[in-house]
Amino acid sequence: MKLYIDADACPVVKIAADIAKKHAVDVCIVLDNTHSTQKYSEYECIVCDKGADSADLVIANLLKKGDVVLTQDYGVAAMALAKNCYAINQNGLIFTQENIDSLLFSRHIGKKLRQAGHRTKGPAKRTKADDDNFKRAFEALLEKIGI
Repeated sequence: MKLYIDADACPVVKIAADIAKKHAVDVCIVLDNTHSTQKYSEYECIVCDKGADSADLVIANLLKKGDVVLTQDYGVAAMALAKNCYAINQNGLIFTQENIDSLLFSRHIGKKLRQAGHRTKGPAKRTKADDDNFKRAFEALLEKIGI
């Protein structure tokens, strides 16, 4: 089992990697070439070209049954679930077969609204409580998996 981190714009890379290391889970950080791998030198890093979905497609192709992916992208989460993997976002939301369809639909509606000129609200400023929620959820996910 391996943890793949979609590191582009992920605020909890270090937290997730530290928890994975504590549980003896291998970590692979995937990011595009506009980001530096220097701060992740102790982990396996895969650098891909900058571009829409390039890191997402690399992750989707690497996933094997039972792996975990940390991503805020619902499409990546859906691909992970389709491969019998686990997916969690930076706020501790565990993606499941039961919630992924409604999340993808809400993303679609948001995109349609933005294309029509409507403004959609961005995420709130990240807090320590958000990090704590992620830690609890990620630990619980690893426990559920049996790690």
